Amino acid sequence: MKLHEIENPDFLKKRKRVGRGTSSHHGKTCGKGQKGQKVRTHPRIRVGFEGGQTPIFRRLPKFGFYHKKTNFKILNLDQIDKFNFSKIDNETLFAHKIIKNLKTKVKILGKGKISRAIDVNVAKVSKKALAAIKQAQKK
Repeated sequence: MKLHEIENPDFLKKRKRVGRGTSSHHGKTCGKGQKGQKVRTHPRIRVGFEGGQTPIFRRLPKFGFYHKKTNFKILNLDQIDKFNFSKIDNETLFAHKIIKNLKTKVKILGKGKISRAIDVNVAKVSKKALAAIKQAQKK
């Protein structure tokens, strides 16, 4: 195959010469239409601009990273002392209807005092509450 045997080769097309009279079909407006922003020499149209219409990136809802806040059921030491439980975990709290779901995360805070030793197996315990529980276990 030789260059002259190729049918409709793109590299042999002549470039469009605009502004060379009306008979060239690219004169006067040079193929740019009548009026408007794109007719000018350097049409500065930012990416995503839709002519004043709300652009698609604002019409569509947001998606991506979403940090779901974890809600904890808060229990204080003085509440736990009233329960008279030897073990604090989700099963015990669910059985006594303190929490509504076994998957509920429980956090123990250090308000009040605890008079006896207990076993704690919950999602979070504050430093003050942990110190009070350890102090009660030493007695």
